[in-house]
Amino acid sequence: MTETARSVAGSDEENCGGVLADGEYDAVIMGTGLTECIISGLLSKRGLKVLHVDRNPYYGGACASLDLKQLWSKFGQDGPIPDELGNPRDYNIDLIPKFILATGNLVRILVYTEATRYLDFKLVDGSFVHTGDRPHRVPSTPMDALRSSLFSLLEKNRCRQFFSFIQSCDPAGKPPPQGKIDPGEMTMRALYDYFGLQETTRTLIGHAIALYTNDAYLDWPALPTIERIKAYAQSVSRYGNSPYIYPMYGLGELPQAFARLSAVHGGVYMLHTDIAALITDPVTGKVCGVRAHDGREARCKFVVGDPSYFPNCVRLTGRVVRCYCILRSPPEHIREASSCQVIVLHRSISSERQNDYMCWCSAVPIELRRPEDLSRW
Repeated sequence: MTETARSVAGSDEENCGGVLADGEYDAVIMGTGLTECIISGLLSKRGLKVLHVDRNPYYGGACASLDLKQLWSKFGQDGPIPDELGNPRDYNIDLIPKFILATGNLVRILVYTEATRYLDFKLVDGSFVHTGDRPHRVPSTPMDALRSSLFSLLEKNRCRQFFSFIQSCDPAGKPPPQGKIDPGEMTMRALYDYFGLQETTRTLIGHAIALYTNDAYLDWPALPTIERIKAYAQSVSRYGNSPYIYPMYGLGELPQAFARLSAVHGGVYMLHTDIAALITDPVTGKVCGVRAHDGREARCKFVVGDPSYFPNCVRLTGRVVRCYCILRSPPEHIREASSCQVIVLHRSISSERQNDYMCWCSAVPIELRRPEDLSRW
């Protein structure tokens, strides 16, 4: 419990400045990030009375999709937006860019909750890995391995055998298909050794297909990685050419879809409403409500919030560095893909580097007024 929350206890009546919304709820949820909106949608659909607040004037929290004006304001850029960048409302820029596996768990959640009725998706044109001097399409099936320019002739055959084994492998526990190896009893490093895969091939499979960000998985049991590879291949086969889908108007549409789901079932939403303190029961010490900066209060049975609402209850465990770039054209060698993922493997940068670079490109035609002046962006 935070100091702020404890100091509120026992002084509810004298600090009360009215009720917040209806005043009584089963749950108060703070922040409109994807996790919080999923919880809000599920609780509302189960019949609970939910109040959902956010200090920001937009949905999405840390995973919102902003137009250029909102992005300019968020990062405190000096001066007006340059005219040559066109209409600021033509942009949907994801604060946390990522694509969605077509057969992944998030898609299952969207289908199960029927939130898909509030969303439109497009197929991402491709996934690439940057090795050597250019990006290459990521192979995920035996035929892809034979066609790929990433492997030598002998390595193509080894990759074909490896992917064939993965496709026939059943993580549920049926007997091994080849009768010689049991992936349930070996590490991923041992499985790679069995098929004789080269180091560069192992890195590509682990980082561009299984989507690990470092090599720690090599000494883990093989089955979780096999499941990841199978999920990737199944996602490719679902719609063809690419394993990823993406909301038409940015990832910020995902939390908004669950917000709509919650609102349909009675959830109440209040943007631009910051919470000053948690209210605790003076007898039990449990949280029983929230207080806004203007003194209004809402009582509830429990509170859910993203970490930014509980600064004294979380600790920093790592950092992610992101860079947002406005390009005049798609990167070289992937011009046929208007939207794609490019993975720059850590080994191709430095033998000492432990993590990969991830690059997401998503584009629609935008009219720029003086394209010759965009070289500085």
